Amino acid sequence: MENENELIARILAGDQESFAELVETYQRSVYNLTYRMLGDAREAEDAAQEAFLRAYQHLSRYDPGRSFKTWLLSIASNYCIDRLRKRRLTWLSIEEPLPPHPALSSNEVEPEEAVAIHERYDAIQAMLAELAPEYRAAVVFRYWYDMSYAEIAETLDTTESAIKSRLFRARQMMAENLRTERHSSLIVAIEGA
Repeated sequence: MENENELIARILAGDQESFAELVETYQRSVYNLTYRMLGDAREAEDAAQEAFLRAYQHLSRYDPGRSFKTWLLSIASNYCIDRLRKRRLTWLSIEEPLPPHPALSSNEVEPEEAVAIHERYDAIQAMLAELAPEYRAAVVFRYWYDMSYAEIAETLDTTESAIKSRLFRARQMMAENLRTERHSSLIVAIEGA
């Protein structure tokens, strides 16, 4: 892809087709984030489209000194947090890198391994669904996107200490949850990994 700032300048000058280049470049990252945040493929697709629509509508507010990807993921995560608050759900997380969504995986696996991966994936997604939206966003950015505390803080418009606190509390909640039988299959999966 050409220089993002040049591409954005063309979009701002009225070249709407250039926005398709940005969408193509970042659609997978945005969808992965929205899926991790919302846990439902259809809702994640809608949220990803909404994030791109909002990015397009507010492109003139983009600061070229910032990473475009960080700005875009910030829009997507804030939209997801708003949707989750409306649902009034609570969530939980895990302290290991999250597995890719099965639809995005290209490696073929044996049926037994596929079942084990699917069970582990479902258990992780269930645990993520038990965390508050702010905690979940921090966990997804840290363990799915491997972002630094500073990058997460910038994306979520908060401080690094707030991010560290959210991640610490999320890990505590996850550890407590692992002690219950509800996620005992995940303990077996983690210990077997």
